[in-house]
Amino acid sequence: MLESLGNILRKSVDKITSAIFVDKKLVDSIVKDLQRALISADVNIALVKELSEKIKSEGEKYVKDVEKKEHLIKLLNDEITEILGGEKKELKLEKQEKILFVGLYGTGKTTTISKLAFYYKKRGRKVAMLGLDVHRPAASDQLEQLGKKIDVPAFVDKQEKNPIKIYEKYEKELKKYDLILIDSAGRDALEKSLIEEIKNISKILKPTHTILVIAADIGQTAKTQAQKLKETIGIDGVIITRMDSSAKAGGALTACHEANASVYFIGTGEKPQDIETFNPTSFISRLLGMGDLESLLEKVRNVTDDKAQKKLTKRLEEGKFTLDDFAQQLDSMQSMGPLSSITKMIPGLGKTKVSEDMLEGQESKMKHWKHAIKSMTLEERENPEILEKQTARLQRIAKGSGTTTGEIRQLLKQYKMIKELASGAKGLEDIDMSNPQKLMSNKQMMKLAKKFGKKKRMF
Repeated sequence: MLESLGNILRKSVDKITSAIFVDKKLVDSIVKDLQRALISADVNIALVKELSEKIKSEGEKYVKDVEKKEHLIKLLNDEITEILGGEKKELKLEKQEKILFVGLYGTGKTTTISKLAFYYKKRGRKVAMLGLDVHRPAASDQLEQLGKKIDVPAFVDKQEKNPIKIYEKYEKELKKYDLILIDSAGRDALEKSLIEEIKNISKILKPTHTILVIAADIGQTAKTQAQKLKETIGIDGVIITRMDSSAKAGGALTACHEANASVYFIGTGEKPQDIETFNPTSFISRLLGMGDLESLLEKVRNVTDDKAQKKLTKRLEEGKFTLDDFAQQLDSMQSMGPLSSITKMIPGLGKTKVSEDMLEGQESKMKHWKHAIKSMTLEERENPEILEKQTARLQRIAKGSGTTTGEIRQLLKQYKMIKELASGAKGLEDIDMSNPQKLMSNKQMMKLAKKFGKKKRMF
């Protein structure tokens, strides 16, 4: 997303740091590159001009106790962050919440609701979805199917054409849930009949929040839609979908900021976990190749099954880690998305020269490993050690999975490394294996480093 802008920002920072001194020529050059990148990202030209003038006027100023290079880099970062929304705006939820979702036809509103249901379910909320889109024939079926996929109840009535009656039908049952996500019919901001319908729904249901769902490919038009719906039904904020592929993403982001409509979340794919909170500062950090650890941890949390993770932890402690467990970890890793997007979130890796071919090679390798594991017998998956010296077994598995014996040996080596690491960490003081976000102490890390040295390497 916004790849061109990211490349220009990185080049601009490199240009500033490598310059002998900051002068008008350098500032003009950076502004010119930035203008091209912002316009290609569909940012409003008037906004680009305003930003350019500010960087030009402030870029050469002397700031006491701050080197000019640092001042210019900070100015560049701050101004881009500001046009994308400034400080992070959080959707704050209390104990009992009803969120009404509105949006245009075909923006991915229903899918987004299921993603939010999955997101908040992972964070301990008792979530339900309510389908009040009575105009699109497949809306109820879609919400019902998505609910089954993420194990969240979807309350729908496929025969009723009055959204208020659907709500009244389930009103008593919905009180059992502390977060209700409400789907409404897609609408144009200027279509009076649908606006009246949503006003009526809002009046009866009394939602605690009303959120507009917009697709990134709408670009600068997002401003008109956000402003109009804010005036007529009072939206609290925005979720932008299709951020993974749209060249107009910059236009949508900046347009929402211009309309004074905070962007709470962005959709980055089709899977339930492909949604993340929008933080302009972290977003720019990722574009600059400086990583985004907060979003990475959020992704990890979204794909982690807490019950399965606790079960795995217990098995590791008991020394029962099998290739089925290893395959489960591969599934979780792949659920986080392409390795190229993950590496951009890791501080320090965003700027490294890791080729797309190399990353694709690693992804292909993981897929081959999973195919190989599926071709093994139960005995082989539970006791992989029997494979190491039995070439006939390796050849049979390779033939059955479309892999090579060399790939299977790499798989076994990786499996052994993880199992040894787990057994090596066992017994070290104060390690909470069920919580991957709690780090080991320096003493514990030194012990593991001493035990395994430099001989272990991922992939």
